[in-house]
Amino acid sequence: MKRWSWLYAGIERFFERPYRAGKLINRRYRIENCLGMGSYGITYIACDIVTNQYVVLKQMRKTKRNKGAFSFQREAQILNMLKHPRIPKLYDSFIIKDIPHLVMELISGKTVEDLIFKEGKTFTERESFQLLMDILAIVQYIHQNGIVHRDLRIPNVIIKEGNAYIIDFGLARFLTESGREDSGDVLEQKLRREISVKSDFYALGHFMLFLLYSTYEPTVKEERSWEEELSLSMKARYILRKMLQMDAPYEDIHELSADIHRLLRNWGNGGINDVIV
Repeated sequence: MKRWSWLYAGIERFFERPYRAGKLINRRYRIENCLGMGSYGITYIACDIVTNQYVVLKQMRKTKRNKGAFSFQREAQILNMLKHPRIPKLYDSFIIKDIPHLVMELISGKTVEDLIFKEGKTFTERESFQLLMDILAIVQYIHQNGIVHRDLRIPNVIIKEGNAYIIDFGLARFLTESGREDSGDVLEQKLRREISVKSDFYALGHFMLFLLYSTYEPTVKEERSWEEELSLSMKARYILRKMLQMDAPYEDIHELSADIHRLLRNWGNGGINDVIV
């Protein structure tokens, strides 16, 4: 099975053939380097030779023409709608040989993924929830515009000068599209990809676990659940269980934000003592 998986990945890379550094796209965007290959697109840093600014260029993968074309169209539509200082602007879109391309603002910070796994950054419970509140301020704006992101993972949150930015709206959908898209058979995949605000809360629950585990040092060999391994206050545990839909889930962002605000206010009043180890 692994052999066939490796072979398929090699065939995909052969057919995709990402742009090489130095190639000029649409007579304007010079490729600097390839950032990576996602579900539907290949992302690059490019230089706009007209403005002399660095941008993010996203090319649809050739092997994902059907779903990829829809995803690119929807992403462009959503980014055109959203006007928020911590969401990348859409500068340009065009098609080359039936392959859609998007050009977006480059957010020159560091992803939370890189901060944790490359730089060894750790987050205490208080720091984790403070960051979550900063992210929720952007998510609230997204939801108010009738949109759900559906991919709020640590590679898609960038920290720049102490502020959070949300990137990659390739899986974002309008809430009015609810029920029109197959989200897979696995329960976790369904919860992540459901066209509902609850899917963003669920994703951010897992986002929080990455932050909280950054300070975790195992004391036993066997793997246990996060509730057994992490030393968290009762209020933090309560919030996470609702975000992860282990208990009755949050129905809207105001309810979630209010609970986090109360948690952080208790920290400001001298800390929280009801820690479960």
